[in-house]
Amino acid sequence: MDADSDAPILIFDGDCPYCSVAALALRRLEGVVAVPWSADPVGPFLDAQFGSRPFAMVFVDPAERRVYAGRSAAEELAERAGTPGIVGGLVRDNYDRIADAVGSLSGRERDPDEFHEAYRLTDDARDLVDALRPAASDPPEARS
Repeated sequence: MDADSDAPILIFDGDCPYCSVAALALRRLEGVVAVPWSADPVGPFLDAQFGSRPFAMVFVDPAERRVYAGRSAAEELAERAGTPGIVGGLVRDNYDRIADAVGSLSGRERDPDEFHEAYRLTDDARDLVDALRPAASDPPEARS
């Protein structure tokens, strides 16, 4: 597996304008690929990883063989973005409030599912990681 295939992947709510802008900012992290939750390959990946399709922010790090979901994903992304540790903790501790506020502001009709841990990347899910990359979303300013 080459370095590009080990780059992390963020699965996010692509219908949420705030989430899309945040995903664009996170792409500045070296090699992070942002894929909207509704993209075709996301469902099979989530099925392979979780046995279901949780509606949650998911951060996949194939190199570490880790999958972070919900609060854990937010905290991991804050840490990788170089924010002070206290910021990551605040994001983790206030994740539900932040998700509720963003959902209300964006008109999202669905609440995130209760997946908030760091998990080992399953072998079946790892086999599907490369299928996620071509589904990377366009930057928000490129959308019409």
